[in-house]
Amino acid sequence: MSEALSRLARRKELQARYGYDLDRERLAVIEAARPLDGRILEAGTGRGHLALNLARLGYHLVSFDQSVEQLDFARLNLEANGLVELVELRQEDGENLSLADGSFDVIFAVNLIHHLKNPYRVMDELQRVLGPSGKLVISDFNERGLAMMAEIHRLEGDEHEVSGISLAEIEEYLKANGLNIKKARTDFEIILVASKPG
Repeated sequence: MSEALSRLARRKELQARYGYDLDRERLAVIEAARPLDGRILEAGTGRGHLALNLARLGYHLVSFDQSVEQLDFARLNLEANGLVELVELRQEDGENLSLADGSFDVIFAVNLIHHLKNPYRVMDELQRVLGPSGKLVISDFNERGLAMMAEIHRLEGDEHEVSGISLAEIEEYLKANGLNIKKARTDFEIILVASKPG
């Protein structure tokens, strides 16, 4: 097992001490998004947790991140689980995607919002590449989740950087753009499922 995967295992163990089961949380997001039909896109691959859980369920998807380091990490994670062939990993700038208009039916963005400098620009791009009957699934930490992550980063000798935009503000923005919103929750996350009317 590579050092990167060992670090990932240590992080998951640390999260579990706070009651945060990473795979269970990702499965809750997937469950809130069902039914999943058509082409799936993930915005913000990170370490590949959502992509891995979707692939375990047999879904094919495209997943992008701006960071080559994160994409390499995700590839290792997928390879270790024998699922890399189900996920097309791409380096993309979320503010200027090279993807065609309306080309995806389901778009996930999990624990991405709190990292973004220009979240509204990213939301505009995700809405652009979302198909006319598609859904945008945005999940991010609630206050308990953010406090847990801040503590874990502190224990790892790091700081968990959080932008000034809340998920509630993103929800209002999507509503103002004419999307219908359904909400779901876990103990650590708030999940928005936004769809175009009609």
